[in-house]
Amino acid sequence: MRSIPLSLVAALMLATSVVQAEETTELPAPPADITHLHEQIDGLQQRLEQSEQLRREQEDSNTALQQRLRQENQRLRLQLKESQAQVQPGFLSEEQTWFAIGGGVSLISMLFGALLRGQRKTRRDWIN
Repeated sequence: MRSIPLSLVAALMLATSVVQAEETTELPAPPADITHLHEQIDGLQQRLEQSEQLRREQEDSNTALQQRLRQENQRLRLQLKESQAQVQPGFLSEEQTWFAIGGGVSLISMLFGALLRGQRKTRRDWIN
């Protein structure tokens, strides 16, 4: 391993301390920029107030709209309940009625087939 000369190490340590000790100087802003910034701030504050006022107005209108929709929803629910109360429930629903008709037709066709068969108990051979 190679050793680093002591003089080089001492020079590097002094150089780093000098670099850390440097001060930065800030230039003061000219007064014209400050007045321009104040004008911008005032303009932005006015725009902020206007947008806040618009937001409040929209919230008020949205609240009124929500209230009106809730009332209409309640009215429609009451109408639905009244119309459901007026409709008298039938014995069977439409699907159940068609199912019962299909079952009846199949029973009638089986009975009709048994009557046409008659007294014969033998099977007919349809294919000769």
